[in-house]
Amino acid sequence: MPVLLYDGECGLCTAVMRFMLMRDRRGVLRFAPLQGPTAQAFLRARGLPTSDFDSIVLVEDLGRADTEYWFRTAGVLRALEAMGGGWRRVARVLGVFPASWRDAVYRMVARVRYRLFGRGRPTEPLDPRWAGRVLE
Repeated sequence: MPVLLYDGECGLCTAVMRFMLMRDRRGVLRFAPLQGPTAQAFLRARGLPTSDFDSIVLVEDLGRADTEYWFRTAGVLRALEAMGGGWRRVARVLGVFPASWRDAVYRMVARVRYRLFGRGRPTEPLDPRWAGRVLE
């Protein structure tokens, strides 16, 4: 199962995670904050930075040592594809733009996300239906 690693201290990232949870009706995606033990173990095992939370990471399968993973907009597009339905079409449309352009916009938003959307752990509890889909 694909797992989206996101900045758990970012208001925008948390809102995107909740948005995807609500719209992934098939329950395909799992989510884990980059600051948590699940994501930290994955990052360490691959020699990736464990304190740079400016990028989401979509991991194809956490249980496989040779799993593929994608950063920034490539990860977002893969997550949308995994959700299926109309989201797959959205991913195809956004995928028309070169990754360098998509990622430039992504980096601009990442630089100001805390100022615009806040910082800190969300206080709103998750819907109990989602408990098994959000990992530590």
